[in-house]
Amino acid sequence: MRVHKLTIAALAVAAGLSLTACQGDSDNADGQSTGSSNSSSSSNDGKDAAGKDTEGKSADGENTAVGGGGSDGASDGGSGSGKGSGKDSETAKCLTDHLEITAADGTVGGDQEETVVVGFKNAGAKDCLLTGYAGVDLKTNYGRVSAERTGQEADPVVLKSGEDVFFGVTYPKNDSGGSGVRVEGLVVTPPNETKSVTLDWPGKASLPVTEDGPGTAVQVGPIGSAGQGG
Repeated sequence: MRVHKLTIAALAVAAGLSLTACQGDSDNADGQSTGSSNSSSSSNDGKDAAGKDTEGKSADGENTAVGGGGSDGASDGGSGSGKGSGKDSETAKCLTDHLEITAADGTVGGDQEETVVVGFKNAGAKDCLLTGYAGVDLKTNYGRVSAERTGQEADPVVLKSGEDVFFGVTYPKNDSGGSGVRVEGLVVTPPNETKSVTLDWPGKASLPVTEDGPGTAVQVGPIGSAGQGG
C-alpha cells in the first residue's frame, strides 16, 4: 500500500509539472499575441497620425485662404486692403495707350532751378502699375537732350482708373543773356514702356549752354515725386 501511495504521489507531481509547463507556453503565446496586437495598433496609430486626409484638407484650406485673399484683393479694385506687394504683383503695368500724359510749368518763385511737372492719368478701365522713372527727352535745336535720373528712391505706384500721378523735370535757368539752347518739345516714355509721346514744352524757351554741353543739368524725378502742376 505504501508503494502504491508513493506511485500515486509521483504521478501527481509529474502531472503538476506538466500543467505548469503548459501554462507557461500559453502565457508566451498570449504575450506574442499581445505583442502582435500592440504592433498592429501602433501601425494603425501611425497611419492615423500621418493624417493624410486631414493634413491634405488642412493644406488645401491654407492654399484656398491665400488664393482667396489674392482674389479679393484683385476684385477690390485697389482698395486699402489690396495694397502691398501682392497687389502690385497682380497689377499689370501702365501702357502708354492707356495713359493721358500732360506737362505744365511747375516753377515756384524763388526756386534755384526751373521745373516742369509731368502727369500720368490712368484712362484705362483697370488699375495699372507704374514703377521707377519715366524716360524724358527734350527736343532742342542741338538735338535731343536726355534727362538724368535724380537717384531718389522709386516706390511702385498702383494707379487706379481715373487717377493721376506726377513727377518733376528740372532744368537750369538761362541767365546767360544769350539765346542758349532752344527747347522745341518734350518726349515722355512711361516706365517699362517703349512707346513715347511728344508734348509741347511748357517751360522756359531755352536752356543755358555749359562747358559740358547743352542741357547737362536736366534731371527727372521718380514717379510720384511732384505734386499737381499748373
